[in-house]
Order: sequence, then structure tokens, then C-alpha cells
Amino acid sequence: MYRYDPYDHAMVKARVAQFRDQTNRWQAGELSDEEFRPLRLQNGLYMQRHAPMLRIAVPYAMISAAQLRVLAAIAREEDKGYAHFTTRHNLQYNWIPMDRVPDVLERLADVEMHAIQTSGNCIRNVTSDQFAGIAPDEVVDTRPLAEIIRQWSTFHPEFAFLPRKFKIAVHGAERDRAVVQVHDIGLHLYRDDKGEVLARVWVGGGLGRTPILGEVINEALPWRHLLSYMEAIIRVYNLEGRRDNPYKARIKILVKALGIEEFRRKVDAEWADLKDGPATITDAELARVSAYFTAPAYASLPDTDADYEARLASDKAFARWVQQNVHAHRVPGYRAVTLSLKQKGFAPGDITDVQMDAVADLADAYSFGELRSSHEQNLVLSDVELRKLPELFDKAKELKLASSTVGLLTDIICCPGGDFCDLANAKSIPIAKAIMERFDDLDYLHDIGELDLNISGCMNACGHHHVGHIGVLGVDKNDEEWYQVTIGGRQGNDTRLGKVIGPSFAAADMPDVVTKLLETYVKLREPEERFVATVVRVGLDPFKLSVYGDSAKNRANKNKEANNG
Repeated sequence: MYRYDPYDHAMVKARVAQFRDQTNRWQAGELSDEEFRPLRLQNGLYMQRHAPMLRIAVPYAMISAAQLRVLAAIAREEDKGYAHFTTRHNLQYNWIPMDRVPDVLERLADVEMHAIQTSGNCIRNVTSDQFAGIAPDEVVDTRPLAEIIRQWSTFHPEFAFLPRKFKIAVHGAERDRAVVQVHDIGLHLYRDDKGEVLARVWVGGGLGRTPILGEVINEALPWRHLLSYMEAIIRVYNLEGRRDNPYKARIKILVKALGIEEFRRKVDAEWADLKDGPATITDAELARVSAYFTAPAYASLPDTDADYEARLASDKAFARWVQQNVHAHRVPGYRAVTLSLKQKGFAPGDITDVQMDAVADLADAYSFGELRSSHEQNLVLSDVELRKLPELFDKAKELKLASSTVGLLTDIICCPGGDFCDLANAKSIPIAKAIMERFDDLDYLHDIGELDLNISGCMNACGHHHVGHIGVLGVDKNDEEWYQVTIGGRQGNDTRLGKVIGPSFAAADMPDVVTKLLETYVKLREPEERFVATVVRVGLDPFKLSVYGDSAKNRANKNKEANNG
């Protein structure tokens, strides 16, 4: 993984010293709360419902064992003994006292980590496929270019105060595991017939109050022009994006208002002055950064093992774990392994300090000291020998990180919601816990098969509910918490937004609602057909009828009559 160069070290240390001074001046009353607000936000510090929240950057999902141990120590010594992995690969602390934040940032800087631009109206951390560099279907390793984008976007003098936050995602595989179409800028790196690396560029995607899928603005952008072209895009947005209304300030609103053709014309006009200029990525620069992403010292191994095969045949729990949590690897004899952070009774994405230390040990023992975070709020050991999978499984079980539910119903994506977030309309975590409690039968979960259930506590959609096969959105009605349900969303190459099935539900009803949706699916599915495919084939009405009963039938009849009239 990328290691800081002298410039990176100096830059982050300088930022820590700067923020320490700003914090001291704010505490002394020399900076008002309003003056301090943008400064703390661009250092990852939110004021949440109960305490400050500090968000730590994990660029393009990569983290080392040494870094994880420091994160564990901070959780233990400065917080309440745990931390939370987010849907953007980052890690959050929920209880660090304000006056301790500069010291925490200094500790992070010592292990090449920071909280810069994880919040605020700026270019946020770059996200990527958690299997970048190891996936068999990868065409282009995105990590070097993602790192170049990170370096370019950090402290960009022109884009420090954009109309709203700005997110960039990149993938380079046959399957899009970064969900690039729901980002402000999404990049798909691929090769043309001559082997040259090009980028398909999406712009104007985003979830939240107005969910919109991005549109392709450039089908074949040469890789060396990535920075200058994105600069042209963001410059148009910075100049013309709305600043009078935060709900209409994202680039998706501007693209939709102008239309993709007019937006492309404006971008091309800006790019004409930038193309082939200083932001052009040279072969030498790509080679310099690529040198940081050398492959580990893989052994020459067969892609099978007798003890592994025997365990697979004799141990149902192990076989299920391999099926759901173990992923193919481009190097024979190796696999990537997802450690599930979806434990019954815990918030999805939460991990204790003890577990973090233990996972760091696992990374050192089995994965060359490296791991990845995923936007599904799990952790990945990227380079595990096939023959050592049984041993790893046993150790992960002891840590309660071996749940064989990755990709299944209880692998829930969930934002912190009203328990922590001051923006939330409703709690998310109790809903996730209740559903995980209800569906605790592994046989049933495996029979249901692949199913993404995503929960957000407000329209900001940090839980990505719009693209869940089942999406749950917390809403406020007369100071009461209710939950709106969508079905049919999906992520990947065929990203789609889910559709609302009807009026919202009380919190206590949500496990029953999910139960009825699944019962309908089981009744209607064809052999080997997954939930989202059944929804696409039969439509929403059978699912509406299952959860609303006669009221849904009456509404459907009224709609039919209105359409006929």
C-alpha cells in the first residue's frame, strides 16, 4: 500500500499543528463557533447529537495492521472502546472530547493517517473497489491513479469551499464494486483494443434527498487527462452550482438542470484551457506512484489443498463461510477473506478495540500486514493462502467475526442514525438489530440467497438505502419515527434506484414487514431466481399486497380506474 513521501509527512504534520492552534483559539474565544465550523469540518470533526464525531480517512479502502493497532489504541484510550466503519471506507469515533482531537490527529499522523477532507464542502476521500489489485476480473489496477487523484484533490486551492460535498469513486474491473454511478464523479478505467487505459466518466450521480444516477459525460478519456478533465468538471460546478439552497447544491442538480449535453459543452470549454497543461499525468509520475503498490511476496502455491478440501466436505459451517466470505484472487493459491462486522446485538460496522488489535494480528499472520475496508462496512484480509483458510476461520470465530452472511440479508448496511447523528430523522441501529435478531436462522438466510438490505436514518442516505434490494429510510412524522420502504434497488454495473412501496411503517413493525416481503418472494420466485430479479419480473404490486393487505388492493384499483378514466 501507499507509504507517505516526505511531502506527505510534512503536509499532514503542518495541518495537525495548524488545527491545534485553531482549536486553542476557539477554546479561548478568539474564534467564534461559526468561524471554527469550516475549519473543524475539513479536519473531519462533526458536532453530533451527544458528542463530537471524528471521521478518519481510509483512502481507496487500504489500511495496514500497524494503522489498525493505533486506531484500536485511540478507541481504548480516547473514546469508549470501539469505532465504526462507514459506507465510504472511513472510520468514525463518536465520543472523543474536543480538546483531545489535536492529540489524536498527531497520533494518526505518526502512522500516515489523517482526517483531512472527510467532511465539509470539499473533495472527500477517493473510494475504490476493496479488491483492487487482487480481483481476477480486474482490467486496470485503480490504486495508483486513485492515489494520484487523492494527492491532487487534497488542499486543492480552488475547491476548498464548494457548494456542497463532492465524492469521487473509481473502479477498473469487469464488475463495478465501487458503485461509481451514484457519485458526483464516477470513473471506470478500462483498456481499448490497443491496450491503452481509458476512463468512462460519469457525472452528476448521488443519493440523498434527490437520488440520481450519473450520466456519461466522456466515454473514452485517456488516463493522463484525468486530473485536468475532473478539474474542468469541478470548476463548472464551483462556478455555477447553487449556494442558496443546500438541498439543491449538489452537482447532480446542476447537471439535471442544464442537461448533460450543455454541461458537457461547458466542461469542454473549461478543459480547452487545461488540457495538456501542468495537471497532465506523465508516464514518470504514474510510474513513481505505481512503485508504492508492489505485490507482496506471494509464494508459488497450487490452487487446491487436501486439508482444505477435507474441511470443506466435513464442516458445514466452514463451507458456508467459504461460500459467502471467501473471494477469488488473481494469484493461484490465495483468496481474499471478508471478516463480517455484522454481529447480532451490535451496530453494523462497529468494531471493538480488542477486535481491532486481533484483526491486526490476523493481517500480520495471514495477509502480509494489509487489509481493506469495504463500503458494505466489513473488513477484508486481501491475501490469504488457501491452505490456511481453516485456521483463519477458527480464529475469526473466536473473535465473533466469522459470520457466514456476507451478501445475505443480515449483512446490513446501516448509518449511525438518530442514536448519534444530529441530522437523522430516526434511529437506524435498532431497526438493523431487530431484523438481525428476527432472521437468525442461517439455513433460511442461505435459502433466501443474495439480498442487500440498506438502512438510512434520513434523506442524506448515508446507508445507501436507495440502491438496496430492500431499502429502509427513517422519516419524521409529528415527532415520531417512521420507516419508508423501497424495493428493487441494486448496485454494480446495473445500478438502479429502488421504488417506494407505499406509506411508512412504525419501528416495531419493520421485522414483520421484511418477513412479509420475503414470504412473497419465496412464493413467487423461480428456480435460482434472487429477490431483486423476482421484483423486476413481477413488479411491486404483489409485495405491496403482502404488507398492506386490502388497502394496497384498493389503492391499486383506484389507480387503475384513474388511468382508464
